[in-house]
Amino acid sequence: MHTLDTYALVMLALGAIAFGIYLLIKGGDWTVDAAAWVAEKSGLSKLFIAATIVAFGTSAPELFTSINANLSGYPGISMGNVVGSNIANILMVVGIAAVVAPIAIRRREVTVDVLVMVGATAILALGMVYGVFGRTAGIVMVALLVAYIVYQWRANKLLEDEDDDEDGPYFDNTTMAMLTLFAGLTALVLGSEVLVQGAIAGGTAIGVPEAVIGMTVVAFGTSLPELTTCIAAARKNQSEMIVGGIVGSNIFNILSIVALTAIIQPLMVDPRFLGFDLPMVIVTTLILAFLLLTTGRIGRSVGVVFAAGYIAFIGFQYFGPEVSPLTAGPALGPAVGLVAD
Repeated sequence: MHTLDTYALVMLALGAIAFGIYLLIKGGDWTVDAAAWVAEKSGLSKLFIAATIVAFGTSAPELFTSINANLSGYPGISMGNVVGSNIANILMVVGIAAVVAPIAIRRREVTVDVLVMVGATAILALGMVYGVFGRTAGIVMVALLVAYIVYQWRANKLLEDEDDDEDGPYFDNTTMAMLTLFAGLTALVLGSEVLVQGAIAGGTAIGVPEAVIGMTVVAFGTSLPELTTCIAAARKNQSEMIVGGIVGSNIFNILSIVALTAIIQPLMVDPRFLGFDLPMVIVTTLILAFLLLTTGRIGRSVGVVFAAGYIAFIGFQYFGPEVSPLTAGPALGPAVGLVAD
């Protein structure tokens, strides 16, 4: 039986990755536009839409990709997708957006959101050190996410909508919006399947570990909706949309994607994540939180450093030495017993 050589397999895999990323981008656009239009017609505030619906919409590619990868027997890609996406959101997306236009926000408006992001990252770190996210942990995380959404709604429902967004998505009627939403979700499902299978095939052909594939190719591809959204917001000097979108997306990545993936099927954590990737996501999250809570500003020079840091991070994944984890597995015992079932 004729088999493909490594070159042909890699070329087919690259084509699948590119097509999967395209479907994820289009699916994310359609999903966000349709959901935002339906929400506005339902009388929800724009602040609520930006902090929750748009953030969840741009995280939808990560959700479908991570669930699909875990069910397919590749938990390394699933976890790497989430960790890598959060790093990409901060270093790549915020960095490039800040280079396009400096980001400036009122610290008071994002304090709660930033603290929730830091707390969610702490939960992520706890589960990763333990070595598995079980169904109980997933349910608790979803409950925390619901509480966060309820808080957002109650905090913003009394705020006035200042201006109509004439540049926002427009649909002739609700039926068209719902069809677009369905098409977007369908594209996300298909895109995640094509991207995961293409990344697995290509990485396997050249001997790249699945955890690295998830941290780089898959995470970059599923972060493209955040990137395109934030660049558009930066060009319109809408710093609140950038910060709200990224902080909200990182929260959703952990409290919905990791949680729902674990509820469907317990999510095992590859110990290799503990050596470099976990410290990296913690440090980048704390740096972003520090900047937002102290200065409320991210200038172009910081944006350049962030973007350069992301390039270095990707380079280290492929060419750097493997860092041995300090600890791994259920060494924490009953202290974190709810993580595993």
